[in-house]
Amino acid sequence: MLVALTGVGLSAAAGLNASIPFLVVALLARFTDLVVLPAGLTWMESGWAIGVGTVLLLADVVLDKVPLVDTVNDAVQTVIRPASGAVVFAATSAAQDLEGSAWVRDNPWVPVVAGILVALVVHATKATVRPVVNATTGGLGAPVVSTVEDGAAIGLSLVAVLLPVLVLVALAAGVALVVVLLRRRRARRRGGAAQDEPVAGS
Repeated sequence: MLVALTGVGLSAAAGLNASIPFLVVALLARFTDLVVLPAGLTWMESGWAIGVGTVLLLADVVLDKVPLVDTVNDAVQTVIRPASGAVVFAATSAAQDLEGSAWVRDNPWVPVVAGILVALVVHATKATVRPVVNATTGGLGAPVVSTVEDGAAIGLSLVAVLLPVLVLVALAAGVALVVVLLRRRRARRRGGAAQDEPVAGS
């Protein structure tokens, strides 16, 4: 259970920001013993991979905070974030432990597909909510929400590696926040529609 939560947490973080969980895994693998990379993915802890990941992180952090540009960035990231989710899920010691089971050893694509699906769901939610935030705040909410998302991606990545049981709590809180935002949007729409209706007898 815990090993699967590590992969899910990292993949969910990739759905928010593709580079953050990648760099967390790469740096922990390079400088600590907390993450042990499978033989085929040891390239992640190389200097060039960390350098490229850092450049992509800086670009994403800037672009994601500009209204309208963030929507274009989300469209581009539709491929990148799920791909990152697949890599970080497969690259962690969690994936390595899972591959020790006979079923996963016979089906090595499972961690990859799981990472893609989790990251894609989170990315799709982010890409759906962001235009709503931009529209309701006149674009002023974009940098605030983006900063919160980046912080969540960092926290979720670290929790996934250090305290994977808390991944469930973090994901539940994220789902609850999205539900609240969508309900508020629907309430505002209904309120606006009610005001537009003509008063009987007028």
